[in-house]
Amino acid sequence: MADIVDIVLPVFGMIALGYLTAWSGLLRRETGEALSDFVFVIAIPVLIFRTLAAAVFDGASPWGLWAAYFTVFTLMWAIGTAIIRRLFARDARAGVVGGMSAAYGNTVLVGIPLSIAAYGDAGAVAMALIIAVHLPLMMTASAILIVRAERRDGVAHAEPGARTMIRVLGLNLLRNPMVIGLVLGGLWHVLGVPLTGLPRTMVDRIADVAATLALFAMGMSLRNYGIRGNIRPGLVLAALKLLLMPALVLIAARYVVPMPLTWAKVAVVAAACPTGVNPYVVAARFRTGEALASNAITISTALAVLSMTLWLTVIELI
Repeated sequence: MADIVDIVLPVFGMIALGYLTAWSGLLRRETGEALSDFVFVIAIPVLIFRTLAAAVFDGASPWGLWAAYFTVFTLMWAIGTAIIRRLFARDARAGVVGGMSAAYGNTVLVGIPLSIAAYGDAGAVAMALIIAVHLPLMMTASAILIVRAERRDGVAHAEPGARTMIRVLGLNLLRNPMVIGLVLGGLWHVLGVPLTGLPRTMVDRIADVAATLALFAMGMSLRNYGIRGNIRPGLVLAALKLLLMPALVLIAARYVVPMPLTWAKVAVVAAACPTGVNPYVVAARFRTGEALASNAITISTALAVLSMTLWLTVIELI
């Protein structure tokens, strides 16, 4: 238990430090935004590249990991959408925000540091494999569901054709720095090119600070969200994200789909991550559900220090 606390507290302590720095005004909001840009555009992609370039798979296939995690991911999105629409009587656009909030975890800013702290390089590899599908799936699903929800709510703009939508999605993915890091790292690994000398030193210098900067930047960005009014939907979505999703992934990854034990543990850690910022981005695009997304992000992040301690304890017993 003491070891688990030693893993969890530094991670969420760094998030708290970033939040307090933004709250106190010690660093300006623009500084936090610039730090976040560096993390997303440079630091995390370099870390992902290094992780995959030097990965050791020992013959394990990622298909089982992906099947277990993303089956539950899809189910949670559907549950979150249904609860927001039926229990809280919100429109289709808010339903998309709710579904994403219940399923889409902060695997980049929280998941990577936690997996490295808990399971080292093997944990980082498993988390990178989840992120490799997590990001494209979220971008594709949200783009399609946005159009569908706007049509249902009667606020649809001129709709792009299927070919145009596919082209835009493809370009967005190709330009995404994390996708670039994933692709380059995977190619480097497949080609078997050694990462040594000056390139390795430079990659290490950036990758070694990525996790710490990511957590601090996340803490600063949380200052922009906060609790906004009706908190009941946010509490429900946080419970789905922090409790139900990791429980279902644990069952799937440990007892249904075969995979290495470390990968099963990382899958649970990924599922237990608090809600990421993308639901708020989608809510801002819709101009509806901003409070819903903001509450889910803030509440789940605040409670994740307890729920993550719980799940790290549970998975060490399996």
